Amino acid sequence: MTVPPRQMNLALYNASGGLGVGSWRRPDSTSDRLLGLPLLAEIAQQCERACMDALFLADNVSTGPSDFRQALNYPQEPMTALGALSALTSRIGLIGTGSTTFTAPYNLARYMATLDHLSQGRAGWNIVTSFLGAGNFSAAAIDHDERYRMADEYMEVVTRLWDSWQDDAIVDDKATGMWADPARVHRIDFEGEYFTVAGPLNVPRPPQGWPVFAQAGSSPAGLGFASKWADLIFTPQPALEGAQRFYAKVKQQAVDLGRDPAGVRVLPALNAIIGDTEQEAKQLASELLDLIDFEAGRADVQRFIHPVDISDLDLDEPIPPERLLRPDQVQAAQTRYKQIYERAVAGATVRQLIRFKASVSDALTAIGSAEQVADVMESYFTQGASDGFIFQPAYMPGGLDRITDRLIPVLQERGLFRSEYTGTTLREHLGLPRPSTR
Repeated sequence: MTVPPRQMNLALYNASGGLGVGSWRRPDSTSDRLLGLPLLAEIAQQCERACMDALFLADNVSTGPSDFRQALNYPQEPMTALGALSALTSRIGLIGTGSTTFTAPYNLARYMATLDHLSQGRAGWNIVTSFLGAGNFSAAAIDHDERYRMADEYMEVVTRLWDSWQDDAIVDDKATGMWADPARVHRIDFEGEYFTVAGPLNVPRPPQGWPVFAQAGSSPAGLGFASKWADLIFTPQPALEGAQRFYAKVKQQAVDLGRDPAGVRVLPALNAIIGDTEQEAKQLASELLDLIDFEAGRADVQRFIHPVDISDLDLDEPIPPERLLRPDQVQAAQTRYKQIYERAVAGATVRQLIRFKASVSDALTAIGSAEQVADVMESYFTQGASDGFIFQPAYMPGGLDRITDRLIPVLQERGLFRSEYTGTTLREHLGLPRPSTR
């Protein structure tokens, strides 16, 4: 029996205006179309034509007034948007962000089960444990590690709710007048430290059993949670050696938890800036940095280093060391805070930190021709650093065009990525088994 060659998993982290600060100011940007369905549909369909595994919609519920100076990266509520996209696509996976802090588990279970039914098995859930934004939900902020303990219990609740319907519960027997057999639908009667939920869910079991779980935790608590629950781990890994260490750690933790390490896919974020030549790509990267609105950039950095305040600093001042918290003292986005913290303690100015954040430099950045970017991706994939990538285009729509029209064909020619879909569900795209009901 011939074993098929291992291939990459590829997805798009969608920021319709471009992820780089100021990239929406490019003359060809579609910043005037961010709020409608047509642009989002065009992006999803473009990714589907390229046979990508999934479209990934992030979310943010903690914006302040200064954030709106910059075109919104997340202008739509993900579940609503993905529900609409399910009718306009047929193969691509649809991954939406949902908070375990600010969403009741019963509601989240309903949202994801509904999306999986509407899309015929293409739903994925990006699990986030939100800290910022508590003031919008009549809620108190919860410490970092406790959020993950709560999230672990949350996962027990939602998976039991999906499993409260047996796969054969719907009998649709018109003669006897029974649509679903009550003997095959069960209460869960869950009582935990954080949640008490009776069940059953009022939506039948999803086509995939459970939607695909995506998670981006890289702190010790976050990585432990991801190793236990995630099917897909989204991670910023800008250097090969660090990516290899992270990859090995995730796979080993999965084994220690009794999981098949192949069932935990590690996908680093990738900012690919592609030109006909390396020089053209470098020129494009420089032009993107020239578009930075530094006050918008200050707000962007401020959000990632909360509660450290830089609003009073001149752009060419460093952050006074006494203001900085150690990475283990912050309650949100510890890994990204650490990346900024390390540069700040080395003396980087506010302007330099803004340029770092604006260039999507917390992700792996590959600048060059399509062949050169493919070389970087292949080295990560073949040297134990990734199972694929999540693209984070710094600018749109041109950044995505160059990925789908130039880069992916190179990967296909090298046998590193599919040329057509062979499955219909997101789990099938990722090579993941369907969980059996408990």
